[in-house]
Amino acid sequence: MVHANKRKVVVTGGAGYVGAVLVPKLLAQGHHVKVIDLYLYGREVLDAVKGHPNLIQVEGDIRDRTLLGRELAGYDSVIHLACISNDPSFELDPALGRSINYDAFLGLVEAAKKRGVNRFIYASSSSVYGIKEVENVTEDLPLEPLTDYSKYKAMCEEVLLRAREPGFVTLILRPATVCGYSPRLRLDLTVNILTNHAVNNRKITVLGGRQMRPNIHIEDVADLYVQSLEWADEKIDGKIFNAGYENHTVAQIAGIVRGQVGPDVEILSQPTNDLRSYHISSEKIKRELGFVPRRTIEDAVQGLVEAFAAGRIPDSMSDSRYYNIKTMQKCNLN
Repeated sequence: MVHANKRKVVVTGGAGYVGAVLVPKLLAQGHHVKVIDLYLYGREVLDAVKGHPNLIQVEGDIRDRTLLGRELAGYDSVIHLACISNDPSFELDPALGRSINYDAFLGLVEAAKKRGVNRFIYASSSSVYGIKEVENVTEDLPLEPLTDYSKYKAMCEEVLLRAREPGFVTLILRPATVCGYSPRLRLDLTVNILTNHAVNNRKITVLGGRQMRPNIHIEDVADLYVQSLEWADEKIDGKIFNAGYENHTVAQIAGIVRGQVGPDVEILSQPTNDLRSYHISSEKIKRELGFVPRRTIEDAVQGLVEAFAAGRIPDSMSDSRYYNIKTMQKCNLN
């Protein structure tokens, strides 16, 4: 592939689950990268690129507008990943969640425009759709967020679209649930949870089972953000795209995990009141941008199984760093 001009990109949340996979990819393509992150999950997550001449790491809070004004100077692109990133963590302290996921977004967009950033890529979420009865959830359907987390994701989309103007290109991506191994691993996401329990307990408990859960491999979603810096302005400006790959029920995902881990893995079922269910369509991003994920849920499970076997995921049942809500409870962020 012929790559676009090398960019100077700020990645907020660059030491998070997706960021830890994305940042090395950006550097490999020759981009200059600045990470702004609180590093709640440790600085070692970016050790693979530590000391890279094109990488600057800034430990800081995106709610600090002075910091944003200073650190965005001289950069032309923003990939905004930073947020309190699941419903339980958000509900732990709704005021904190709003301050990071929404209020800080206002300041970030304002600072980006003031500092001459010309491309702003926002990681929204497919959870903004809520529960849909239609067979395929497309980008033109109304948003019906069910939680504060997804409500603020939707509100940030509106903010960014209003801020768009010539010279300030915006792109909103609504990824499915991400799965697979990362140096900053999350074990509180469906595929990753089930794999952890299958490997270490030889038992999976499925809550409900009939709910549809769209997924995308972490390597694919990181590739998508890299490519977001390369597409021509007119292809992405003001656009919104779903980004998923496989839509399966939770029960089907459990079966896929057992297929990769071993036939001795027991699958149990329990009722749940979490009825969120949606089958997102990613036809638009395929049609307009030619983006097609290349990795499956099986690939994600296999990558995790290999990481467990290699000892790269120690204390996976008890270490709080793998679980967003446990880390939030420990760090007492305010």
